[in-house]
Amino acid sequence: MAIGVAKSMKKDFGDTIDLNIYTNDSQEAKGFEIRSSTNVFINGKCVSLDTALSKDKMKAFLKEKM
Repeated sequence: MAIGVAKSMKKDFGDTIDLNIYTNDSQEAKGFEIRSSTNVFINGKCVSLDTALSKDKMKAFLKEKM
């Protein structure tokens, strides 16, 4: 579900955001404190799952950060 929301945000925001999807055991994820199977980070900071799993909340969150 989080991947679907992430891909939707990429479609909506286009080149204004970069989207990278990594597994928890990837080299890129090693620098983060992973607490669950699904984690979403924006600029190195964890986003709550309540926000990350909702297209509307995530869109509002990204608009606020831009």
